[in-house]
Amino acid sequence: MKVTENEAQNKSLAEFELKKAKRISGVGEYIKRQIFPKVREKNAGGICLEIGCGHGHWLSSYAQSDSQNIFVGIDLISKRIRKAERKKDFSKLENLFFLKAEAGEFLQALPRDLPILSTFIMYSDPWPKKRHFKKRLIQNSFLNLLAEKSCKNSNLFFKTDHQGYFDWTTHLLKVSPHWTVGEEKWPHDAGSFFADLLETSLTCSAKLK
Repeated sequence: MKVTENEAQNKSLAEFELKKAKRISGVGEYIKRQIFPKVREKNAGGICLEIGCGHGHWLSSYAQSDSQNIFVGIDLISKRIRKAERKKDFSKLENLFFLKAEAGEFLQALPRDLPILSTFIMYSDPWPKKRHFKKRLIQNSFLNLLAEKSCKNSNLFFKTDHQGYFDWTTHLLKVSPHWTVGEEKWPHDAGSFFADLLETSLTCSAKLK
């Protein structure tokens, strides 16, 4: 029997959603087995999350300077996560976790009893062409989901080298029903692989209402 174009598209979409559900389930299991017990052990109250952690330079330094909090770094590139893991192991950081995950999927997998205390986003892809703006990480839908998974007065810290993306982000934060643009200073001063390659840096912060 000939398969119609619509049937093929529906099958493809169903397969995509199934794979996505499996990834979210896998991330949820990792959180439950690895991260949650350490949060309870430290009585940390939640996690500090870096989205797009790269090779883990900055987050490893931060975790080393603050042993009372639990830090989680996620990235889409497996090679970056492996390098970050080596840094963690070398420094024997028990309050630091790295895993491969897409930001939205990680947030969906995060249980409500494990809130985000602070979120850090550094140099995510600015997608400079207008037709690609929809691919930017910072969107209303993302800010809404992040708010849902964060604790009261949680802070969001954002850094980029792209003026257009900076303006885009600050605008969405200003009109967000959940976030208020703040004046919180960047919480930890340390280099990172990408920061060391760039000449400029624009930062902003926001607090959950």
